[in-house]
Amino acid sequence: MLTYTGIHHVSLNVRELEPARAFYREVLGLQEIARPPFDFAGAWFAVGDTGQQLHLIVYDGETLREGGADSQDGHFALRVANYREALKHLERLGVVHEARPHARAGFPQIYLTDPDRNVIELNAERLDSE
Repeated sequence: MLTYTGIHHVSLNVRELEPARAFYREVLGLQEIARPPFDFAGAWFAVGDTGQQLHLIVYDGETLREGGADSQDGHFALRVANYREALKHLERLGVVHEARPHARAGFPQIYLTDPDRNVIELNAERLDSE
């Protein structure tokens, strides 16, 4: 049997690196980290301080969606410490999102898309008080 210690990284396809890099750095607040000198463009980001990473890969293929944030579509989720702070942050930046404070999942969720329409879920352990 395999024993897992966590998710090392998630890779996402993007068409233009700079808008995607800015989104993950400025909107989601991830720290960009060193990336090996691959023969294709991309960027790596640390997700918290646990060693988990997000990798962006520039890709010209046809795998990117056209619609909005659909929770049934492929997505990745980041756990935030404070749901309401995350919501206020997105609203301050004018980021289109769908807030689900009383989601059926049993924890509060926010859905949004990056510049390439990759679906992202932000969630919290609980709905914090106002």
